[in-house]
Amino acid sequence: MLESDLLYEQEYSIRINTPADPLFYYFDYDQRSHDINMEFQHDHDFYEIHILLDSSATHIIEGNVHALQQYDIVLLAPYRLHMTQYPAGLPHKRLIINFNMPRNIPGLETAYNEMLQPFNEEVPICRFTGGLRSAVFEPLNAIFTCSRSASPLNPVLIHSLFQQFLCTLSQQNDKNAYVLEEIGNAIMQKIYSVTAHIHSHYSSELSLDSISRQFYISPYYLSHQFRTVTGFTLTEYIQMTRVRKAQQLLLHTRQRISDIAGQCGFNSFSQFNRSFNKQSGMSPSAFRKAQGTSGGGSPLSSY
Repeated sequence: MLESDLLYEQEYSIRINTPADPLFYYFDYDQRSHDINMEFQHDHDFYEIHILLDSSATHIIEGNVHALQQYDIVLLAPYRLHMTQYPAGLPHKRLIINFNMPRNIPGLETAYNEMLQPFNEEVPICRFTGGLRSAVFEPLNAIFTCSRSASPLNPVLIHSLFQQFLCTLSQQNDKNAYVLEEIGNAIMQKIYSVTAHIHSHYSSELSLDSISRQFYISPYYLSHQFRTVTGFTLTEYIQMTRVRKAQQLLLHTRQRISDIAGQCGFNSFSQFNRSFNKQSGMSPSAFRKAQGTSGGGSPLSSY
C-alpha cells in the first residue's frame, strides 16, 4: 500500500449516533458502479465528505460539473445539492463520511467556523499530493484502526481524530491543488448550467420558453437535449427540485404548508399537492407527520 493511501475494507462502516443527534458520524467504506448512478441531485441536513479511492468520477454540485481524480476530497455543507456519477467499467472504491457536530460550545465557536470554512468554498474540492496528502489522511487512517477495537473510548477518540482531520484540511487549504477541468461536450456543459440555474431560481417563474431565452437555445433543442443528458424532461426536473426544497422546509421549519408551496415556486396549492404526492407518495401534511420536525433523516452514503 502506498504511503498516501487510505485504509479501506469493502462494506466496512463506522457509526456513532444518528443524523438526528447533535454529534453524529457515519463512515461508509464501499464501492459504486455506473449501473447505480444517482438520477437526481440530492441534499441533506448533515455534512458529507466524499473521497474517491481509485480511478476517476464526476461530481455535480448544484448543477456544476467537476472531474474527480483518485484521492480528491469533496466537502459538502448541509443542503448543498450534489450527486456523483461513476464511469462505466469496474466498480469504484470510495469513502463517504456523513457527520454533524455541536458548533455552539462556548469558547470554540470561532475555531469551529474556521475549521469548517473549506465546506463553504465555491468549489469545495481538495486535492493534495505526496507527504501533504499523507498528513491529511493520517487521522482518517487512525480512525479506521481504532474502530477495529471494542474500546469504550472509541467515540471520543474518533471525534478527536476527525476534528484533527478537519483542522488539517483548513490549515492546508491554501495548498489545494484542485483545478477545474472542462468535462463532456459543450451541450452537456450547457445543460448542467441550466440545472444550476433551476436550483438557484426554483422559487421564480420557470418555463421552457423563459429558460431557452436565458441560455440562447431553441425550445425544441433544449427540450430534447435536456432529457438526453439528465434523463428527465425540463418540467419534471423543475418540479422535482421544488418538491425537494419543500421537503426540507417541511422537515426543518414550522411554516404553514400553503406558505411553503408559494415559497417553492408552485402557482397553486392544488398544483403543489399533486406534484408532492406524485414524487413523495404522500401528501405534504402526511410527509411532515411521518418524518417529524427534528430533521433526523438517514445517511445517503449509498451513492
